[in-house]
Order: sequence, then C-alpha cells, then structure tokens
Amino acid sequence: MRHFLRLCAMSLVLAFGGVACAQTPAAPAAAPAATSAENTVRTVPEYRLGVADKVRVNVFGEEALTGEFLVGGGGKVSLPLIGEVQAAGLTISEFQNEVSNELRKGYIKEPRVSAEVLNYRPFYILGEVNKPGEYPYTNNLSVLNAVATAEGFTYRANKKVVFIKRAEDPAEQSYPLTPLTKVAPGDTIRIGERYF
Repeated sequence: MRHFLRLCAMSLVLAFGGVACAQTPAAPAAAPAATSAENTVRTVPEYRLGVADKVRVNVFGEEALTGEFLVGGGGKVSLPLIGEVQAAGLTISEFQNEVSNELRKGYIKEPRVSAEVLNYRPFYILGEVNKPGEYPYTNNLSVLNAVATAEGFTYRANKKVVFIKRAEDPAEQSYPLTPLTKVAPGDTIRIGERYF
C-alpha cells in the first residue's frame, strides 16, 4: 500500500509539473545569423575620392579657379592659386569644404565652391565572364550590369553568388548575385565557377 501511495504521489507531481512546464512560454528561438551570401545585402557607403578620379570644381565668380582636375598619385588635386589640396579619402562635400578653407586663407573672403565627380575609378571583373578586365564605372552600377559589360557569363559561371573586394579592404566578401547587389568604384568583382 505504501508503494502504491508513493507511486500515486510521484504521478501527481509529474502530471502537475508537466502542466506547469507546458504553460510556461518557451523562450523565442534566436534568429539565425545572416552569414550566408543569400541573406546579405550589400550597402555601398558614400563615395570617397581616390587616385585617378576626375573632378570639376566651380568657384562662383572666379572663372580662373574653375575647371576639371585629376586626383594625382599622391591623392591630391592641384588647383590654381592655392596649389595642392587633399582629395583622396574625402567625400565630395568634404573636398568642397577643403577647397573653401584653402581659398579663405588670404585669397577669397567668402568662397562659394561646388564640386562634382566627372569620372570615377574603374571597376574590375574577373572569373567566369566572357571578357574579364577593367571597365569604366557608371552611377548605380549593379553586379548584373557589370557582368553584362563584360559580355555575360561563361557556361561554368555560378549565377547565385558573387565575390566583391573593395579597394581598401584586405579580403573579398560574398553576396547574392541579384540586381540589388551594387558595385562601387574601384571594386574587384569575381564570378566563381559552379561545381555541378
């Protein structure tokens, strides 16, 4: 009889414990980390000037200071009157501010400067495309546009994933090969080979 009571008590504990556990909300499952190329969206940061970019600088009311200039090997632009101004690594608005600050140093009291990029650094594409090489960059270039510029995929191309290396990054990153994947000036794009 004692054994029967002990067994009944244990059954009740297990039954009520199971009900209590069933009523306790389970912790939400952690979202899987977006590490695969299929889940990654590439964001291209604001453009920063670099060597071989061509810029147009307009100084309002000063025709002699207005013109088209090339970012030289040292990352500077040589402008009339003020000489060399740092450009590489700066956004276009930071470059405008740099030119304005240099002009204020005894040349023009309140300069009004505007600048725009005329020619961007080229991009490079290699791997499973028909014509790998260096191509001129155009605004809002996507990976698929870049592949079309290189005359399309080879028959061995992996059309799901693309590998992109930014000019300043040490390693390439994988991204989904879709029209939403953007290319930045100076990028190196690699189309891999499929294995099936």
